[in-house]
Amino acid sequence: MPELPEVETVKRTLNTLVQGKKIQKVTVRLPRIIRRPDDIRIFETMLEGHTIERVERRGKFLRFLLDGLVLVSHLRMEGRYGLYAAGEPLDKHTHVIFHFEDGSELRYTDVRQFGTMDLFLPGEDLNLPPLNKLGLEPLNKGFTPEAFKDLVAGKNTKIKPLLLNQAYVVGIGNIYVDESLHQAGIHPERNAKSLTGDELDRLHQAIVATLSEAVNAGGSSVKSYVNGQGESGSYQHQLRIYGRKDETCYTCGTKVEKSVVGGRGTHFCPSCQPPLLN
Repeated sequence: MPELPEVETVKRTLNTLVQGKKIQKVTVRLPRIIRRPDDIRIFETMLEGHTIERVERRGKFLRFLLDGLVLVSHLRMEGRYGLYAAGEPLDKHTHVIFHFEDGSELRYTDVRQFGTMDLFLPGEDLNLPPLNKLGLEPLNKGFTPEAFKDLVAGKNTKIKPLLLNQAYVVGIGNIYVDESLHQAGIHPERNAKSLTGDELDRLHQAIVATLSEAVNAGGSSVKSYVNGQGESGSYQHQLRIYGRKDETCYTCGTKVEKSVVGGRGTHFCPSCQPPLLN
C-alpha cells in the first residue's frame, strides 16, 4: 500500500499534471469505487464543469480541491492516476475517467479494486469520515517533539502498532515504521510507556528524517507503486532494515531478523534495537 512518501509524490505529480484543468464530464466504470454519494450518476454530474484548483494530501489520502467541491481519494493497494490524451486505448483496469475540456483525461486504474473516492462540499471532508479521525501529520510544523511525546508517552501498547495507528500519527506505514525504529535504536515490541524522553526524541527525529528522505527520493517502489507519470520511486535502494531478513545490519553487522508485530511483518536488528530488559 502506498504510504505517506508515495502519496505525497503522487500529489506533487498530479499538481503538475491537472492543476487548473476543467472537468467536462466524468465516467465511472466501477461503481463500488465511489462511496459518497451512493449514486454514481450524481457523482458524475456534480463534478461536471468544475476546475481542479490543486491537490493536497491528508495522511495517505489525496484531496482534490475543486472550485466548490472536494474529492477525497484513497489509492489502497494498487490505485494509480495517469494523464492521457482522449482516444488512447483504455487499460482494462481503468475504473474512473475525468474528461477535461482540453482533450486530456485523468484516469484512475486499480488492479485490486480496493481504492475509494468520496465527494464533499468544501469544509465537510475534514469533519466527516474518512478524514475526521486522523492523527498528526509527521511532516507538518505541528509535529513537534513535545506533541509527539504527549501523544505517545504513557500509552500501554507496543510502539510499532501505535505508530501504525492512523489515529495517532498518519501516513507512516510498515516500511517507514521499521526504518524509523531502527534509526532510533528502539525495538518494535517495546511498550510505548517504557520509552524514555531521550528515546522519544530520537524516534521523533528518525520519523521526520526517514519520511523526508523518502519523499525526496519519490517514495519506495518495493511492489508496483509508480507516480502519476509512471515513474518508480528510488528510496527502496536506501532502506537500511526493511526487507533485509538474514542480511547483515549496516550499522553493526548483526544478522537482521524478521518477526510479526501487531500482525505485520517486522524487520529489526537485535543488537541495535535490544528489547527492554526487566
